[in-house]
Amino acid sequence: MAEQTKQTNQVDAQKLDPNMTLEQTGNLGMIWMSPKEKPFRLSGFPWFEQDQVYRRLPVQPNYPIRPEVQQLSKSTAGGQIAFRTDSARLAIRVKLSGKANMYHMPSTGQCGFDLYFGETGDQHFYSISRYDHTKLEYEVMMYEFPQKELRSVTLNFPLYQGVEEVEIGIDPGAEVIAPAPYANNRKVIIYGTSITQGGCATRPGMAYTNILSRRIPMEFINEGFSGNGRGDPEVARVLSEISDPALLVLDYEANAGELDLMRKTLPEFIRIYREAHPDVPILVLSKIQFGRERFEPALLQKRMDMMQIEMETVESYRRQGDANIHFFDGTALLGTDSYYECTVDGVHPTDLGFLRMADTLTPVLQELLGFSRQP
Repeated sequence: MAEQTKQTNQVDAQKLDPNMTLEQTGNLGMIWMSPKEKPFRLSGFPWFEQDQVYRRLPVQPNYPIRPEVQQLSKSTAGGQIAFRTDSARLAIRVKLSGKANMYHMPSTGQCGFDLYFGETGDQHFYSISRYDHTKLEYEVMMYEFPQKELRSVTLNFPLYQGVEEVEIGIDPGAEVIAPAPYANNRKVIIYGTSITQGGCATRPGMAYTNILSRRIPMEFINEGFSGNGRGDPEVARVLSEISDPALLVLDYEANAGELDLMRKTLPEFIRIYREAHPDVPILVLSKIQFGRERFEPALLQKRMDMMQIEMETVESYRRQGDANIHFFDGTALLGTDSYYECTVDGVHPTDLGFLRMADTLTPVLQELLGFSRQP
């Protein structure tokens, strides 16, 4: 009787709500294409032409990168596939490097692709890959319309898992053409922590770097390394190799550890990058408020001390004549009202938190990059 009661009380939303069920794709009868080939535009992987893998650092870097950072570089945060097609249907076929395994981040954010329609400045979310999160491979329909129509498509790669292979499925006879070009060929590079990487957005498009990419028509490169954005000089040297940088954002305070480490790493990271790129704007971004700070004064004081180091470092470079280095106080990135409601665990933003971060940073980046502010 007890076992029967237990089974009766168990809630299975996928059986009760058709909107919660997984799609059964089966034989879709589609033509499968690789985004590695033209006319698809693949962005967010600076060494792709060299290594032919979806990875945020080179397979064999010229400097000794810590193994943890190398492993995390396999996560495809910030990667995007852009194209236009008149196919009435579109599907993706994905092979992951690993399964979803995080307690505080949905599998859709960890391992899913999401899809946006439209061009930069006017992109709108349409769908997320709905798949069995216990699997390493999935094949899902991303949209299905009754008629052909030319649509601009952007697919965002998973934030916290690697992608071994991805294929795009279209209707037989459908056309695929190149997306609208970026405003220029320069790149916005954002280096940082798990927050930069996208933890813990519910889907890839809600990482703050991806939100910014929908507002500024340039390639964004996400170099966030969960728990390991520590200002390593070797990483500074590798990032200096990325061609045509437009802006470098340093958002790694949350992983900097003790104050002495920040005092040591920040000036050195900037010095190394400046050797390669003397005039590229650099934005030093202090971290968001953590929810526990109002109850633990030591945490608040540490953030204030860290911010002081960052401000003094930037000011020191400016006194030496570097007019292209800037500081932004991240205290209000989550807003001043209810900022503590914008994270999943007091540290990692929810979608609301990431949206607030992007809203605050959009005009800052637009100004540094020379784009007029949107009304």
